[in-house]
Amino acid sequence: MRDSFLGLLLFVCFLVSPILGMAQNPLIMNQFTADPSARVFEGKVYVYPSHDIMATPGHGRVGWFCMKDYHVFSSENLTDWTDHGVIVSQDKVKWTDSTAYSMWAPDCLFRNGKYYFYFPAPPKDKRSGNGFAIGVAIADTPYGPFIPNPEPIKDVHGIDPNVFMDKNGQAYLYWAQSNIYAAKLKDNMLELAGEPKVLGNLPDKGLKEGPYLFERKGIYYLTYPHVENKTERLEYATSNNPLGPFKFTGVIMDESISGCWTNHQSIVEYKGQWYLFYHNDDLSPNFDKNRSIRADSLFFNSDGTIRKVIPTLRGVGVTRATKEIQVDRYSDASKDGISVSYVDTANRMQGWKVILERKDSWVRYNAVDFGKKKLKVANGKTLSAQSSLLEIRIDKVDGTLLASMKVVPGSNWNLNKTSLTNFPSGTHDLFVILKDAHPVQLDWIRFE
Repeated sequence: MRDSFLGLLLFVCFLVSPILGMAQNPLIMNQFTADPSARVFEGKVYVYPSHDIMATPGHGRVGWFCMKDYHVFSSENLTDWTDHGVIVSQDKVKWTDSTAYSMWAPDCLFRNGKYYFYFPAPPKDKRSGNGFAIGVAIADTPYGPFIPNPEPIKDVHGIDPNVFMDKNGQAYLYWAQSNIYAAKLKDNMLELAGEPKVLGNLPDKGLKEGPYLFERKGIYYLTYPHVENKTERLEYATSNNPLGPFKFTGVIMDESISGCWTNHQSIVEYKGQWYLFYHNDDLSPNFDKNRSIRADSLFFNSDGTIRKVIPTLRGVGVTRATKEIQVDRYSDASKDGISVSYVDTANRMQGWKVILERKDSWVRYNAVDFGKKKLKVANGKTLSAQSSLLEIRIDKVDGTLLASMKVVPGSNWNLNKTSLTNFPSGTHDLFVILKDAHPVQLDWIRFE
């Protein structure tokens, strides 16, 4: 006999009341993060971002970038991120000015059994000027504890350190100070092995900063943010040598549609796919000094040039069907009848909702893993002024029907569930379609 208890139940969350949501982009939803340096260590992706906070009188410059420490995050699936906590703080480094709140973009590299974390900060000793120095903290694991070296790197003045290890074992340091500089590092990773060199043949006008170098098939890619117009876009230059000469080659990502003044990138290969990590002002659209890190897939043309990356809400990674599926971070949507807004504008870290406003409007969320076993229950919440009808399908808009759901009207969030008529396994794209003219607010879907 057919027992609905044995069927897969689906709860859908529609919203108006606050509810905590974890989205694909941005990657981190409980704090502001920027300038992501992504590295693959021990079979995981580790991201070392800067940590934006709000400045207050006496604690940073009000209305400007404010950072006092660094966290590190890791993930095996690029969907679930672990915060390993603070690894370096301005008041725990001997040489830094602990009142500056300027712990800007960092980087990290593994060598000889140690992890070397590079970070810029204004020094206490102002005799060399009011700029930044670059320090190093060392650990036995990618997440620390990191022990800061008592002195910054000699003869390096600037921001946004990037460190690169060539295949022959030679390490290089890159940084920005009006121009982009590079120099070889000694084996101890704490001292320069030669004079700094300005990397030329880049666009002459406009701010350039945030260098990040990687190698692929014998080509060295120097990537960097550049203010070509009003805000930063991501560009790259190529060479057959880590120290150049480099040739400007193209644009990786255009200026932000939101108007975020900065961007900052890293590019890594993980499990056969290349990814671009960057940031935007998703969680703070009215103040772009509080930013949030993102990731999207990156692809190369046959000649080695980089295809321009178009930012997505969906981001990367496979989402398990048993997790909250943030369909407001959709991969695609109908041309009409779809809008996205915050769950709570007073607390934007609670995420977003998508509103299906017209009959046959829909959203698609890519790469949902239903696993191999039959799932039994899923849950979530709904809110709609009138009774509405939704269809849940997989693979395409008119694909296999999983469920038809009648949404109970109400003024607050209601828990809704329904039996599924089909029980998928494996990974599928998920479609949610409004089948009548009664608008519905939708946050997440989860299967159990």
